[in-house]
Formats: sequence, C-alpha cells, structure tokens
Amino acid sequence: MKNFPFLKTLLLMLAALPLDGPQAAAENWQSWRGPRGDGTSNEKELPEKWNGRTGENIAWKVALPGVGHASPITWEDRIFTVSTLEATGERLLLCLNRKDGSLRWRQKVFKGPLETIHRLNSRASSTPATDGKLVFATFLKVDGRTIPAPNVGAPRLITPGTILVAAYDLEGGKKWVAEIGDFISAHGFNSCPIIYNDLLIINGDHDGDGYIAALERNTGKVRWKIDRKNKTRSYVTPIIREIDGRTQMVLSGSKSVASYDPATGKEHWFIDGPTEQFVASMVYDGKLLFITGGYPARHILAIRPDGRGNVTDTHIAWRTNRGAAYVPSPIVEGPYFLIVSDNGIASCFEAKSGKRLWMERLGGGHSASTVSAGGLVYFVSDKGVTTIVRPGSKFDVISKNELGERCSSSPAISAGTIYIRGHKNLFAIRTAGK
Repeated sequence: MKNFPFLKTLLLMLAALPLDGPQAAAENWQSWRGPRGDGTSNEKELPEKWNGRTGENIAWKVALPGVGHASPITWEDRIFTVSTLEATGERLLLCLNRKDGSLRWRQKVFKGPLETIHRLNSRASSTPATDGKLVFATFLKVDGRTIPAPNVGAPRLITPGTILVAAYDLEGGKKWVAEIGDFISAHGFNSCPIIYNDLLIINGDHDGDGYIAALERNTGKVRWKIDRKNKTRSYVTPIIREIDGRTQMVLSGSKSVASYDPATGKEHWFIDGPTEQFVASMVYDGKLLFITGGYPARHILAIRPDGRGNVTDTHIAWRTNRGAAYVPSPIVEGPYFLIVSDNGIASCFEAKSGKRLWMERLGGGHSASTVSAGGLVYFVSDKGVTTIVRPGSKFDVISKNELGERCSSSPAISAGTIYIRGHKNLFAIRTAGK
C-alpha cells in the first residue's frame, strides 16, 4: 500500500494530541511567551470575563508550594512550572495535570542557600521550557559566599553563584544537570531557556564576564559559548526568527541590541545602547523588531533587521521614550504595537510608523508580559487584574477581570484556557461549559 507510511505518520500525530479539553489540536505553550516566544496565541473563543473571588469562569485553581514568579508552560495534558521552598532552600520543578490542576509529580532540582534578590524578584523566576520529551529548568546556585554588589547605587553584600540547568523527562526522571558559568547580580537571577533545533540556549548576562551559552538538549554539553562584552546584568529572553535570509537570534541587554546565528553564536549585527539594563523580550511584526528598556533611561525602538556589523546610526526606524517598559514585554497584534509601562500606562502604536494612537492608564503596577489571542490583548497587573483591550485607533476596553490575589507571572494560553499564576495559586480560566 503506497500511502501506508503517510497514514502511519498521520495516526501517530493524532494519537499524540490531548483528548481532554475543548480544543483537541490546541497549541502547546511550551516556553517563555509561548509557541513563538512573543506572547501571541492562535487560539479562539477564550474567556473575556472571569473572577477569581466568585469563581466565574474559573475551571480550577490550585495552591502551589513555595514561592516563584516563573510562568506556567504546557505540553498536551501537562503543566510545568518551578518554585522555591524558602524555609528549606529546595528548588522544585512541578508537573500538574492540565485537566484539574492535580499534582502529577514534584522533583527537587537541588537544595542550597538562598540568593539575595530584588524585592520584585523571586528565587524561581525562570520559566522552564519543553520539547515534548524533556523539560528544562534554570536556577541560580550559590554557595553562601557574599561579595560587594557591583553596579549599584547603595553599597551592599550579595551572593554570587553559577547558572544551573537541569533536564527531566516528562515523567520526572532526571536526565542531566549542568552548571554553565558564573552569575553575579544584585537583583538576583532570571534566565528563561529557549529551544532551537537540538540546542538549549541560555542568556548569561550579568555584572561580570557575561555570556550566552548553547547546550546540547540531550546531554547538557556546551555546543558553543560566546562572550558579552559589556559585562552588565540584563534578563532578556531572546527570540529567533528567519529574517533577511538568515536565522537571527535577537535580544537586548548588556548595553546593546544584538543579532546572532543561534547555530553558532556568530554575531550578525548590533546597536550600541540605547541604555544599560534590559528585562523585556523583543517582538517582531515581519518587518521591524521592537525593543523596550530599561535602566537608567527608558526607550522604545523599532529596528530594521537587515544590517551587518554596527547599525546604531543606520537601522533605527523610529524611537520614543514616553510609555516605555522596563520589565513587561510588549506585543504586536496585527498592524499594532502595544506596550504597558511598569507603572501601568498602556500605549498602542501604529507599528510601521511609530504613531501613537492612544496612551491610557490601566491602574496598578505591571510586571507580567502582555499576551494576545483572537485579536484581543491581555494586560495583567501586579494586583491580579487583567484588562482586555481591542487594539485600534481608540482605547477599547473589553473587560477588567480580578484574579483575587497578586500576580508577578505572565499568562499562558492553551486548549481554550488561560493559565495565570498568582502569588499563591495557579488558575485555569475557561469559559464555563467548554
């Protein structure tokens, strides 16, 4: 039978799809900011109203052990996240059942002293990643030493350490653990791993000899490791795109914006500045890359990504300082670029030109990165209030929805469900009856 190999492949693909939930062929949200690394979801008919206090459209909520700001990720019928038990120093990788939030397994990645952190950070802030076979988690491992904090206004002691990367299979079996390099920062640690082909890539920007490292996913061995010349802490997760006939891994951080070949670490182009430190990830609309940052100065830049070498003076399409974000990552939805500043002021731009269409206060501080689905954009505040906006020339608020607890994590979207991690609970938000 000539079509047998095709039919066999098709049956295997169908067998791998999750059977529960409203959308059998739903996207997995398998790493930081989802399947494209930019906060966008292809899902439709997500809930537009919910209330964590009354239970409206809350499919379930479960208390998570310990403390952590890492976002949840999903793979078929599993949810993964990380946490730290501060009383014992245990760093945990958690696997929950997507259907009801029950704990499938819990693994202690390591146990050790607690690192010093910024008051808005946690000791489990790095969102894990999965390729459907292994799940990868990163933490800072310290030995209890203290050193004077570099690059700070007020002198104080902090704990240096190393970046620890661990890989587990989907049943919780440990496959490998690697320590890939030093890390020093007065603000603590947050580096979300990303997957490219057979590699796991980790940004090691810090106040020392910074680097980016690519590990072999199956073994944890370093395939390549490059220096970051400006030796300055930043917390940006790169995005990877096919642009200008090249595979480009792009990130801001360490006093620069830079594009690399993710297969080798070779630099394509870079921009000096425009400021010192960055947290928010970049986004891309098919023509322009957009960054927001940082400290001490705030900037929004639109960048043409077809350059070579130093493009500081040639490839910035537009820029503004008003409404820039330091921590929350922005989003592109259709022809619009949307962003919310850390103090809760949201802006909508015409992405191509940089024309600001509106600028409005949402209320409360914002740390979570923005997500979108079905043509709508979701802004989650530190108070746990999600403002849903329809992008356009006018400020069009669809709804405001209370979680009922504070939130420092970014949402995940999969199988008709929005997953939001509060400071105490993980919430599954789904339209009742679906």
